[in-house]
Amino acid sequence: MTDFTYLGETLALGSALAWAFGVILFKKSGETVHPISLNLFKNVLALLLYPPTLLILGQPLLHSADTRTYVILLASGFLGMGVSDTFHFMGLNRVGAGLFSIITTLYAPIVIGLSMILLGERLTLVQWLGVVLILGAVLMVTGRAGFRNGGTVNRKDLLLGSAYLLIGMVTMAASVVMVKPVLNEVPVVWATQMRLAGGLFFLLPLIAIRKDRAVLLSGLVDRRGLKFMIPGSLLGTYIALLLLIGGLKHALASTATVLNQTANLFIFLLAVLLLREPVNLVRVAGILLGVLGAVLVTFG
Repeated sequence: MTDFTYLGETLALGSALAWAFGVILFKKSGETVHPISLNLFKNVLALLLYPPTLLILGQPLLHSADTRTYVILLASGFLGMGVSDTFHFMGLNRVGAGLFSIITTLYAPIVIGLSMILLGERLTLVQWLGVVLILGAVLMVTGRAGFRNGGTVNRKDLLLGSAYLLIGMVTMAASVVMVKPVLNEVPVVWATQMRLAGGLFFLLPLIAIRKDRAVLLSGLVDRRGLKFMIPGSLLGTYIALLLLIGGLKHALASTATVLNQTANLFIFLLAVLLLREPVNLVRVAGILLGVLGAVLVTFG
């Protein structure tokens, strides 16, 4: 299967579709479940599914790797599965899935910038144009014009939600770039499992020190949230993560990341169709600019 020419790109695109459905389900979960509880639930559920997956694939539960590899994978998970996802859920609750899909197109330029600095990857002039379009799309929906036409989202939620998402994207980008160099040395499923474990090193202490931890933990068994959390975790975490790490392993970090950004188009459409979120000219123009920018960065 690794001989397939566009294996990395195909896996990255599949990850985008799975994540898009997951985001819609996570948005519904967020109506009754705290972002920290939701992040803990999805990480634990996916983590429990990976050992059986390794056995089915005939791979060992423990992989022989040096200390450096373990530290990088766990640190990547701490940032990406712990810090980043928590802030992403906080931002999603504030701005809704539609604006979430547009604002998070910033993720690609952030990863590309870090990939250039740390991995030595380079972009062409056309790809830089794509980055400019993505930035323009985000500025369009978060600026004054976007606020005036932003539907039911008030200015405080828009600004605070955008700040949460920016923190989430920066920490996620850092986690992706730091893990890229070691992915060629370890199995995809095992690497994903280790990143999930790293996320728990952030979430468990965070819950332990909070005074409202009883309330947070009670959300994990709330029936209203479970009917969305379970399928959301399966699609948005278990499946999407496997495909995400596979895409990073078999493609350039910048290319895989931009293909992952097509999730934003899927999320935007699903938010309109399933969540009945408002559609207006600014949002449509923003998502079109963002997706066009992603295409230019990928194929430029």
